[in-house]
Amino acid sequence: MTNTLFTPYNMNGMELKNRFLMAPMTRSRASQPGDVPNLLMAEYYGQRASAGIIITEATQVSLQGMGYAKTPGIYTKEQIEGWKLVTEEVHKKGSKIFLQLWHVGRVSSSKVNGLQPIGPSSKIAKETSVYIFNGAPNGDATFVPVETPKEMTKEDINQVIDEFRIGAKNAIEAGFDGVEIHGANGYLIDQFLRSNSNQRKDEYGGNKENRVRILTEITEAVAKEVGTEKTGVRLSPFISFKDMGDPEILDTIMLAAEELEKIGVTYIHLCEADWDDAPEIPTDFRIKLRETFSKTIIATGNKTPNQANELLAKNLVDLVGFGRKFLTNPDYPKRVKTNAPMNEISDNHTLFGGGTARGYTDYSFIK
Repeated sequence: MTNTLFTPYNMNGMELKNRFLMAPMTRSRASQPGDVPNLLMAEYYGQRASAGIIITEATQVSLQGMGYAKTPGIYTKEQIEGWKLVTEEVHKKGSKIFLQLWHVGRVSSSKVNGLQPIGPSSKIAKETSVYIFNGAPNGDATFVPVETPKEMTKEDINQVIDEFRIGAKNAIEAGFDGVEIHGANGYLIDQFLRSNSNQRKDEYGGNKENRVRILTEITEAVAKEVGTEKTGVRLSPFISFKDMGDPEILDTIMLAAEELEKIGVTYIHLCEADWDDAPEIPTDFRIKLRETFSKTIIATGNKTPNQANELLAKNLVDLVGFGRKFLTNPDYPKRVKTNAPMNEISDNHTLFGGGTARGYTDYSFIK
């Protein structure tokens, strides 16, 4: 049988009704103070439970790990209780949901959280900004440049490893089916993976074996806490924005995949660029990854349903993530199946921030 987006899937013991994955998308709707998930967010995710599985927006494991305003956390009791609203609604609507665990590292500013950023090295990310909300009349986000990070000590590294472990534990308490470790897109773990941002001379820097160490140690801690079947990892081998160009990254990512195979995590999620002229992941890389990693492989990156089905039919991936299509079409699988017209983004001003339904939960369903 040829697999398609509508074929059910058993992900390491977890039954998914289809192979549509709602990809993580930062929307900055958490309640203030405290960056607490809320009923509006629960409605948003519940509306999109037509996906076989949802990966939440990136969720910081600590205040230090926060890089943008109004993003949710998973390190306080109030945040855990807020996320319970989300998981209950998604489960009631018949889908599965993983929480994406996030630490931004050097991609932050003291204007966001009052703290100096931290990173593998004291090297600023050039031409990189984050956003705050400073009371602009239209409610828009204001972008501010990132600041020079403090190079992490061994104690800092140990603390971050534990923050991911505790975040995973809290996520399961909040009712999530599992967690995704965010090792992509220029954030903390990705900063350690890359030779240009990681200039350390200790056991966490230098050669690629050392640069993958923090990823494996975080993953081992999380998997030990919640189980390998509830642990996934996101990587972005072909994305280099946020000043992350590294000629060694493909070899490093493949080494990371070997280590993740040894640990036994339930999936690797390839974050793929979604702009029009973005680099395509070569087929030979996908084949090599499939040979290296035996569990679930996820692809995202603004793919059409036909492109997704082609990857599924060739057995190069097992699930395909869709971001903006789910943002504007809560019933995206139904629209694909019936070839129905798609909603488009109604107002770019509503992508990040705002405490109302406008541009968030007011997109229409087909009958």
